[in-house]
Order: sequence, then structure tokens, then C-alpha cells
Amino acid sequence: MPHCTLICAGRSDIGSGSVKGPARAGLNSAGRIQKMPESFRNLAAKCGAAPLALVAALAAHPALAQVPQNWQMGMQASHSPVEHGIQSLNTLVLWIIVVITIFVAGLLGYVAWRYDHTRNPVAGKLSHHSLLEVAWTAIPVLILVVIAIPSFRLVYFEDRTNDAYMTVKVTGHQWYWEYTYPDAKGMHFDSYMVQDGDLKGDQLKLRHLAVDNQLVVPAGKNIRILTTSADVIHSFFIPSLGVQRYAIPGRTIETWVRVDEPGDYYGECNQICGTNHSQMPISIHALSEADFKTWLTAAPAKFNTASLDQPARIAPRLQMASEH
Repeated sequence: MPHCTLICAGRSDIGSGSVKGPARAGLNSAGRIQKMPESFRNLAAKCGAAPLALVAALAAHPALAQVPQNWQMGMQASHSPVEHGIQSLNTLVLWIIVVITIFVAGLLGYVAWRYDHTRNPVAGKLSHHSLLEVAWTAIPVLILVVIAIPSFRLVYFEDRTNDAYMTVKVTGHQWYWEYTYPDAKGMHFDSYMVQDGDLKGDQLKLRHLAVDNQLVVPAGKNIRILTTSADVIHSFFIPSLGVQRYAIPGRTIETWVRVDEPGDYYGECNQICGTNHSQMPISIHALSEADFKTWLTAAPAKFNTASLDQPARIAPRLQMASEH
């Protein structure tokens, strides 16, 4: 299949009946979570610790991290090379901060103890120490260099890809996403959030994340993403894939993503863009290359017909916005 271009213009609603996570061990054919491993269940039973069981389940089933979890700490599990790099850099900087914090706290504690007036009744008159001053200037510089090198490498790595399998242009609207595949005979469709009253089945677990039409991409392929906006500033943000780019009217901004494996991945517009800013979720459905080709063949007939219903679908949202 020749390389294709995809254009996405911001709006979101999903209508897939069942929600599947990435195809990993721990999920059955229906996408539901299998039983917790025996060792974890025995340990949880002995300790009577619900938090331990929760942590064990999350560790055994990374797919659960595709959406925010109650009491979640840290980042969502990464499912793209860019996000792997982001989390590695985050870990490096975190440990540097921990070491500095412990050192400074220990130094302050020692100074407070060692130079207490009972132990040091006569204050020293030292006002200059060349070696110490060089050290406390050079060491922070070295620390910044250690942070800067992987930081710059990551910034350039996530900026763009030179061997894109397809291009996705993402255009934000108030308050939905629109996706267009120019190389597929101009096929395009809009993606709206599924309203609470319309949620069904597994969508009930995805309040404010479920959409009627997901952005479909092939897994394991480099995908160029071009973001823009038709009205105000939006932000195309998928945490587990390491994608975040502003969508600005009159500008086109580039980034890229490679989804590690088939599954559903969720994000949101994280730039305040008006009354219904909270109703602009992003849902990406990654398929194998063969399944993506099959979907791409059948999709134009579906979405070109669906586009005829567009005015009727927009009217209720405009009315809802006016009520605010």
C-alpha cells in the first residue's frame, strides 16, 4: 500500500461497542482483564491489603494505564518510542533531584548541629574560599549538562520523522476533532465526545473519553502528525503516546508518533478553548497493518455518507453552548 496522508481536524466522539486495551498478556479475546496471578492473590489475601491487589493488577496488566486510574501516581504506561524517552528523562531528573535534596537537607542539618551556639560560641570570620566557590559553581553546571544532553536529544527526536508511513493533519474545532485522509480520496470525518446519556456497555468506563469516531492508525508505523486549528488554540495530547502539540489557527505544527501495538489510546485537548473544552477527548484506535488496510478500504463509504448528517449533529451542541 502506498504511503497515505491523514488529516485530523479536532472533534471527538467514539462509537465502538467494546473498549480494548493493547494486545498484551493479561487480556482475553474479549479485551477483559483475566484473573490476577496466583502469587499476587495469595499475598493480597494474607496481608488483607486492597492497595496491594490494585498495584499488582496494574503491574500485571499495563493496558489498564490507558486511562486515568483512581489514586494513580506517576505517568501512564508508555506505548511509543517518544513516550519511552520522556519517561526515561523524567526518571533521570527525578533521581538527580532526590540526590540534591538529600544532600542539601543533610548539609543544612549538619550546619545547624555543628555550628549551634553551644558547640561554636565564637563565630568564624571566614568570608572567602576559592576552591569551595569553584566547586559550587562547577558542580551545578555539570549537573545541568547531564540533564541537557538527553533533553536536547529527546526534543529533536520527538520533533519529526523523516520516514513517515503516513501523515496525519489534526485540526481543532470548538469543540470536536476532525480527521481527514487526503490520500484516501479526501475521506474525512468528525469525532465528538459521547454524551453521558448515550454511553453504553464498556463506554460507561470512559466518561469524557469515549467518542463516536476514533482516529484509526496502523501500529508499528511512523506517523507524521500536523496540527492546526479552525478557530481558537487547542492542544492535541495523548499521554501514553508522548504526543502533545498545540493546534493554532493559521499555523501548522509537526510531530510524530509510532504506536507500539494495536489497542485503544486516549487523550484530551489540554489547552482551555472555551465553554466545552472538557468535551474534546481524543481516542486513537491502532490496528495491525493488514487490518488498517482493510479499514481504509471500507471507511470512505461510511464516512462520506455520515457527513451528510453533520448539520443536524452540530445544532444541539451549539444550543448547549449558548445555554452556558
